[in-house]
Amino acid sequence: MRIDELKHRIEEAHPLINRIRDEIGNVLVGQRNLVDGLLMGLFTRGHILIEGVPGLAKTSAVKALADTVRAEFKRIQFTPDLLPADLLGTEVYRPKTGDFDTRKGPIFNNIILADEINRAPSKVQSALLEAMQERQVTIGETTYPLPRPFLVLATQNPIDQEGTYPLPEAQVDRFMFKLLVDYPDRTEEKEIMRRIGFHAPVSAGPVIDPVQIDAIAALAGDVYMDEKLKDYIVDIVFASRRPADYGIDIGHYIQYGASPRATIFLSQAARAYAFLQGRAYVTPQDIKTVAPSVLRHRIILTYEAEAEDLTSETLIGHLFDSVEVP
Repeated sequence: MRIDELKHRIEEAHPLINRIRDEIGNVLVGQRNLVDGLLMGLFTRGHILIEGVPGLAKTSAVKALADTVRAEFKRIQFTPDLLPADLLGTEVYRPKTGDFDTRKGPIFNNIILADEINRAPSKVQSALLEAMQERQVTIGETTYPLPRPFLVLATQNPIDQEGTYPLPEAQVDRFMFKLLVDYPDRTEEKEIMRRIGFHAPVSAGPVIDPVQIDAIAALAGDVYMDEKLKDYIVDIVFASRRPADYGIDIGHYIQYGASPRATIFLSQAARAYAFLQGRAYVTPQDIKTVAPSVLRHRIILTYEAEAEDLTSETLIGHLFDSVEVP
C-alpha cells in the first residue's frame, strides 16, 4: 500500500479512535499514557500488565476500555485461594450418563480483567500461560480455542506490598506492555473529586466492534518502518543482552536481557504508536517512546543493581543513549 493511501485511511480511522478516547475520558481523568497503552494493546492484540498502588483507577481504566468494545468482558479477582479450575473451567462428572461435561471458566471471554494478578499463587499463574500465548485452553484431554479477540489486561500492586508475589518470568514476558500508573497532579485530583464525590459514576459507551478492531489492527500493521529502524530495534534488544559489544559498561547490572518477544513487540508497538499519532511511518522517537513499557519487565537486574537502587528504566536509558540512532 502506498504511503499517501495509507495516510488517507489512517485519517479516516482517527475519528473512531477519538471517540474511544472521549468515552474513556468520561470515566478516567488524565492518564493519557495509560489510555494510549491500552489502545495499542487493543490494536496489536497484546496483553498488558498495569502496575500502581491501590486507588489509582487501574481497574476503572480497563473497565472503561472494555465498555467501549462490543465484546464479552469478564473481571476476575485474583486471590490467594483462587484455583486454576476457577479460571479455566473443569470437567463435571454426570453419574446418570457416566460422562463428563465441560464447564468453561471465565477465561472464555474476549477481554479479561485479571485484577490484582500478583495476589494469586503460582499454579494459577501457570494456568494462564497457554491462554496468553496460544490463545487456547486445555481442560482434561480437550483443547478449546479462546474467542477472538482475546486480551488479558492485568493489574498488580507493587510487589513490596503485603500479600503480593512476584509473577513468573515466563508469564511476565507474555505481556506486551508493563504500564506504570502514577498519582494524578493537583488539577486532575480536583477533577476526580468533582466527578466522583458529587455526581453519580459515569460509564463508557460502546464504540467499536471486533470487526473494526481487526481492520484497525491491519491498518496499524501496515504502517511503514524503514529497514534501518528495524536494525535499530534489533540493536537495542541485543545491547540489553550483550552491552559490552556496544561499548556500554552495564553488563554487571543485567542478569538477563530482553527476549525475542521484545523485538516483536517493539516493532508492533512502534507502528501502533505512529498510527495513534496519525502517521503512516515510524520514527526513531516512536521506538524510544514505547520502549520503556516494552522492556522494563524483560530486563532482569542483578543483585548489584538492586543494591545500588538502579531500575530497569535507568538501564534502558543507557541503552538508548549509547546505541546509534539511524
